[in-house]
Amino acid sequence: MVTLAEVAQHAGVSASTVSYVLSGKRSISAGTRERVEQSIQQLGYHPNAGARALASSRSNIIALMVPLRTDMYVPVMMEIAIAVATSARTHGYDVLLLTGEEGPDAVRRVTGSGLADAMILMDVELDDERLPLLRGTEQPSVLIGLPADTSGLTCVDLDFGATGALCAEQLAMLGHRDIAVIGEAPAVYERHTGFAERTLDGLRSRSRELGLRVLHRPCEGGYDAMSLTLSRIFDERPGTTGFVVQNESAVEPLLALLRRQGRAVPEDVSVIAICPDQVATQASVRLTSVAIPAQEMGRHAVERLIAKLEGHGKDEVVLLAPELTVRASTGPAAS
Repeated sequence: MVTLAEVAQHAGVSASTVSYVLSGKRSISAGTRERVEQSIQQLGYHPNAGARALASSRSNIIALMVPLRTDMYVPVMMEIAIAVATSARTHGYDVLLLTGEEGPDAVRRVTGSGLADAMILMDVELDDERLPLLRGTEQPSVLIGLPADTSGLTCVDLDFGATGALCAEQLAMLGHRDIAVIGEAPAVYERHTGFAERTLDGLRSRSRELGLRVLHRPCEGGYDAMSLTLSRIFDERPGTTGFVVQNESAVEPLLALLRRQGRAVPEDVSVIAICPDQVATQASVRLTSVAIPAQEMGRHAVERLIAKLEGHGKDEVVLLAPELTVRASTGPAAS
C-alpha cells in the first residue's frame, strides 16, 4: 500500500504539503497542487479512512435508515437505497445501511457514536418517533417521506396526495363512479405510514369533488388475501368498475381473480396501479400506472444532504409531481 510519505517523495514536497492538498486546510500553489495530485494518481494512493476521519472530524459516511419490514415491498425500498448509495458515491461519500426496526435508538446510535456525518431516513410515519431527535441534533438529515409536521426538517417524496387525486381523475374521466382502493397491508395504516395515508387522503378528497364513491380495503397481498378482499368489495359494492391498487404484491392476484370471475380488464373493470414501471409493464395485463420515482427520490435526498454538509442547505419540502402512464388496463366504464 502506497504511503503519504512515498507520495511526498515522488512529488518532491513535504508530507505536510501532501496532507494540506488532501484536506484543503491551507492554500497551496496551483503548480504544487497539480504535482501532488499527479503523484497521487500515478502511485494509486488512497488516504486511510480512519486517519482521514480523525484529521477532518468527518467519516465521509452517510447513514441510511431503511427498516426492511415484511409488510412493505422491499424491491422499491432497495431501489431507493441503491440510488442513494450511487449518488452519495459521486460526492465522495459511502453509505452505512441500517435495516433494523430500531426507531429512535438508531438515531441515537448514529448521532452519539460519530458513525456517520449525516442521515437519510426512510419509511417515515406521520408522527414518526425519530423526528424529535433529528430536530434536537446538529447533524444534517433528510427524510425520504413526509411526516405530518415538516417544520425544521428537509423532506423529499413523491406527492402521494396528488397521486391519489390523479388516479381518481383518470377513472372519473372514463365514466367510472364506484371505485375500490386495494391498499397496503393493515399494519402499514396502523403505523400511519405517510405515503399510504397521503395517497388515500388525496384520492378521497378528489373523489368527493368528482362525485365518486370510494371503498378502501387494506390487503396483505397474495392470492388468498386478495380473494377475500375482492369478495368483500363486490359484496358491499356490486357496481364497482374501477380499482386503484397501492400494493405491488396484490397486483397479479387481483388480475387473476378478475379473470376467474369472468370480469375482463379493461372491458368490465379498469385497474390503475401505483407501482414501479417494471411491475406495471410486466403484469399479465399492462397496467395504467403512476410510477414510483425511486431514482429521483434517492438523488434529490443526497443532493440536499450534501448541501447541508457543505453549509448552504436549508430546510425544505421537495414533492415530485406524479406522472400517470395509460396502458391496457383502463377503459370506459361499462354502460
